[in-house]
Amino acid sequence: MAIMVVTSVIRWPHQKRNKNNQIANDQKSSLEKSLLFAVSLGMMLLPLLYIFSPILVFADYSLPIWAQAMGILLSIPSLWLFYRSHKDLGQNWSVSLEVREGHTLVTAGIYKYVRHPMYTAIWLWVFAQPFLLTNFIAGLSGIITFGLLYFFRVNSEEQMMLKQFGEQYKNYMQQTNRLIPKI
Repeated sequence: MAIMVVTSVIRWPHQKRNKNNQIANDQKSSLEKSLLFAVSLGMMLLPLLYIFSPILVFADYSLPIWAQAMGILLSIPSLWLFYRSHKDLGQNWSVSLEVREGHTLVTAGIYKYVRHPMYTAIWLWVFAQPFLLTNFIAGLSGIITFGLLYFFRVNSEEQMMLKQFGEQYKNYMQQTNRLIPKI
């Protein structure tokens, strides 16, 4: 519940500010819209249903306290990366596949080390979810739904960025990994 609240607080000012930005290139498809809905279901609605009702109790499991602590530990870098990626993207952030007027390629801050830190943050979140929500449905729904979105979307997003920024993005791709910094 805390992760949902904190991520909403992080994202809210960006949504509010960017709502009025003109979109130059909109790549949203009906598949992406459906996958975004599925992610909302898997990362928000099913966990809330689990927390506030007994309807999913049949799928509960138990974990030792150290495993639940692992969920909390995974949440800390997740929230930091989520915050940092939004802050560094600034006006360039969008919830879906779109390029805004005046869009710039961000390669500083956390983006100096990884191309998709927001995806890294969300992966950490959904991997923490089964440790924090001890229910096969609510716990695993985030991994499944976000995994589908990620694997259907990341290549399209990178193609959109290549089209927008060309050689500059190609060079950036050679200097960074998608999710985990080069060591």
